[in-house]
Amino acid sequence: MNNPAAPAAVTAAAAPASVPVAVPSPSIHVRAVITWLAIFPLVAVGMLLSAPVTESWHPVLRALALTLVVVPAAVYVVLPRLFAAYGAIVRRAVEKSRR
Repeated sequence: MNNPAAPAAVTAAAAPASVPVAVPSPSIHVRAVITWLAIFPLVAVGMLLSAPVTESWHPVLRALALTLVVVPAAVYVVLPRLFAAYGAIVRRAVEKSRR
């Protein structure tokens, strides 16, 4: 019987397992900088894009409308990607220091 999964299993078993690198959690200062790097551009672009529509609105209402878009975009899209990038950078640095 031909089992196409068998050669892959043998190859995977023969390959050396890579040792996972423990990446420490970013400090509070690094998290603050990464969060600012996400929020500032979103707010700046959001203000520019919403200005023609919200120019006559009360400032509190403008802030409410802007944060209804910016906060979810930052929390669910931008920040996870920035923290993943930071983790990859730290992981590479740790791997280089081990060599």
